[in-house]
Amino acid sequence: MKIKLKLLIVCLLIFPISVAHGQNIVEEYQEAMNDSLQIGEMDTDFLKYIKKGYTLFRPNNNREITGVIIFLEDSGFELKNKSATQMYYQANKAGFAVLSVSTEIPLDFFFSDVSILDAHKTIKEAFDKNNLPNKNVFLVGVGLSGHRILKYVEYVKKTNENFLLKISGLVICDAPLDWVRQYNEGRRDRRINFDEGAVWEGTFSNYILEKNLNGTPTTNLEKYLDFSTYSYSDEKNRKIKYFKDYPVRAYMEVAVKYWLERKRKTTIDNNGPDMVGFIAQLKLAGNDKSELVVFYPQDSKTEKKNTDATWLTVDKDELMDWMIKLSEQQP
Repeated sequence: MKIKLKLLIVCLLIFPISVAHGQNIVEEYQEAMNDSLQIGEMDTDFLKYIKKGYTLFRPNNNREITGVIIFLEDSGFELKNKSATQMYYQANKAGFAVLSVSTEIPLDFFFSDVSILDAHKTIKEAFDKNNLPNKNVFLVGVGLSGHRILKYVEYVKKTNENFLLKISGLVICDAPLDWVRQYNEGRRDRRINFDEGAVWEGTFSNYILEKNLNGTPTTNLEKYLDFSTYSYSDEKNRKIKYFKDYPVRAYMEVAVKYWLERKRKTTIDNNGPDMVGFIAQLKLAGNDKSELVVFYPQDSKTEKKNTDATWLTVDKDELMDWMIKLSEQQP
């Protein structure tokens, strides 16, 4: 109860109610299909489809919109608009809109270009219908959403879509990028069978990966490397070319003792190595605008240790200042 109360107080401080509710919120969602996706071998291993669409936050008082911050977070399992709302207060002060987009697939890994194109069409619809300016656009991804925004950038770079966002920067927070490492983490969690939550997550993610990538990293390594937006195992570093021209922020928290005691995880059994490795490869590619921001347990605003906790710890005022500075540098 104390933890929940602390979290509520923090949320109120960074996200005032007066900004969260009002006529500056637009929601456009379609009803979910009456169907579900198999996520495991058991008869109960299914997730229902979710509502696809978007939530748009506009600055108060009909202010001119000077930029757009986009999140690709689903409307179901991850909770609709959960990460995006934490930027509303700062975006409102800066005159930025915040757009949260969801496909119909729960916990969408963007295995298929169909999902990515679906998100792309929703973004275009939101821009057209709400007269959003295609300038000073920032893509932000927390956890799996971080993987999604990079897959989205990769997709639009490789295709010839008529509508292209004018992206000024990318932000990823505690995101899984290396699916070879992620698969091995899941396999180890299942093998040691120490924590129920870790075992469930490892079982779910490895089933989904094996099903969509036609095997394991041992039997089909190239498929895993091609799906990853960064991988320590990829000697060619084939995906960095899609991101090397963008200013990038990557956030992570170092909580080695916490994960050791709670779930018997090692230093590579988390998304931190992906954040460090991704920024390292960007710098090697000549990107001097890439940054790694590291938090330690004493920096955290909550006793929890997960992707949501890392995002909660991010200084949103400083992040907004970073976006404004980059926007001012645009021609």
